[in-house]
Amino acid sequence: MEISENLRGFLESAEDWERKATTLDGVSIIRLPATRTRPATLAIEVNPLDANGRPMKKKGIMVMGREEVLAFAGIFASEKLMTLIDAMEAVTPEKKIQKKGQRDVLEL
Repeated sequence: MEISENLRGFLESAEDWERKATTLDGVSIIRLPATRTRPATLAIEVNPLDANGRPMKKKGIMVMGREEVLAFAGIFASEKLMTLIDAMEAVTPEKKIQKKGQRDVLEL
């Protein structure tokens, strides 16, 4: 089956907000519900995975077209963004990283 046929079938049969995984790690397809001004449509959600294979963010970046992807790519490739991130990390306290399987549990 061709990708377009798979996507068309997903758009027609999936529930609103249903996600479909792809073979590209950190990328999934979401069926967005219809609104008053547009029919149900599909969007791509980009949410990179961490070392344990879990999404890095609760919600990723949603894009609905090539123009949006190119706009984000331009921003992410900017050296000024890297300079800003370096400065932000220098003034932001470090996150405490929990080791795999370790949880903060109140023992009773």
